[in-house]
Amino acid sequence: MSKKRIAIFGVKYFPAKGGTSRVVEHLLSELHEQYTFTIYCYRHPKANEHISGVKTVQFKEIPIKGLGVFIYYLRCCMHIMFSKQYDLIHLHKTDAAFFLPLLCLKYKVIATAHALPQLNKKWSVFGRFYFRITEWIFINSRASLTAIAKTQCQYFQKKYNRVVQFIPNGIHPVKIIEPGLVDGLLDQFDIQNDYLLFAARRVIPLKGCHTLIRALQKIQFKGTLLVAGDTDQLPAYTDTLKKLAEGLDVKFIGYVEGIDKLNALLQRARYFIFPSELEGMSMMLLEAGSIGTPMICSDIPQNKAVLSEEEVLFFQSKNIDDLAQKLNWAFDNEQHMQSLADKTKQRIEAEYLFSKIARQYAELYDTLLFPKTMIPKARQI
Repeated sequence: MSKKRIAIFGVKYFPAKGGTSRVVEHLLSELHEQYTFTIYCYRHPKANEHISGVKTVQFKEIPIKGLGVFIYYLRCCMHIMFSKQYDLIHLHKTDAAFFLPLLCLKYKVIATAHALPQLNKKWSVFGRFYFRITEWIFINSRASLTAIAKTQCQYFQKKYNRVVQFIPNGIHPVKIIEPGLVDGLLDQFDIQNDYLLFAARRVIPLKGCHTLIRALQKIQFKGTLLVAGDTDQLPAYTDTLKKLAEGLDVKFIGYVEGIDKLNALLQRARYFIFPSELEGMSMMLLEAGSIGTPMICSDIPQNKAVLSEEEVLFFQSKNIDDLAQKLNWAFDNEQHMQSLADKTKQRIEAEYLFSKIARQYAELYDTLLFPKTMIPKARQI
């Protein structure tokens, strides 16, 4: 039996940048031998050879904020509809759901929600209005729906009375970390001692870096904080952070390209601080935890749905005083913090490895692709 052909639509980066594209990358690496995947992505010199057997359709990125992404999605959709024949479309992210009705006319479609972007204040009023429309299209479409967070499934059930299947994010186990990968980066910023680490794909208000810096000011922190992430998204916010950081040793090191380098940076960190105010299901949380780096996290429902107080130290989201207290406590109780980190690593390896999670997607794929009597035995779960 020939392999079924699946198109991945809604992702921009391949190789991955950030959470959603990393989830897709893990999915393809696990299932590329069972299905013939074609991923639609921005043009990248390494895309064609990134994962063996995965085909790509690449478009040049249009540097027009908001509108450029919509045009990219439109081009991908038109290519899918008129240039290729697939057995199934897997759409990722609700902001691409504007095109679901058209795709469902011709194909069987799975659509996966990774976040609730209309709640992100970084977007304009028009942007949030667009996201509310695409959410409505997503939930009322004929596609098979999944979401990567329990909190999202609960939201859709309560607001729209529609059941959305929960399939969590996951990671690949980290086998070898090369600490030397970040020697040049640390030397570049003159980082000699241990450091706290804040990391995000984009440094935006929703990620809470301002809360962390204010808390460090409150305790008169004498060590080093590394802020890893793209600071060009909102230059005014970056300027605010730099002003807040005056008197502290805060290094803005930019976006860290490549998961291996990020893992090396995480491993060498004293603590990973995760003050995010809103998430879907954070890949950074899973990746940091899988390495065994002690973490201090905001107590938002999306984080507490993944890990418990037996595994990480939580602080009250947006509460500068509480974060300051938790930082001081962590500095005085490093052995306990490492014990929590060890439990986090065990929990993630037990529940959030993509080798297990990919089976849930494979089961869903096969349910749509094959009559029950024709599902390949090797794929039955």
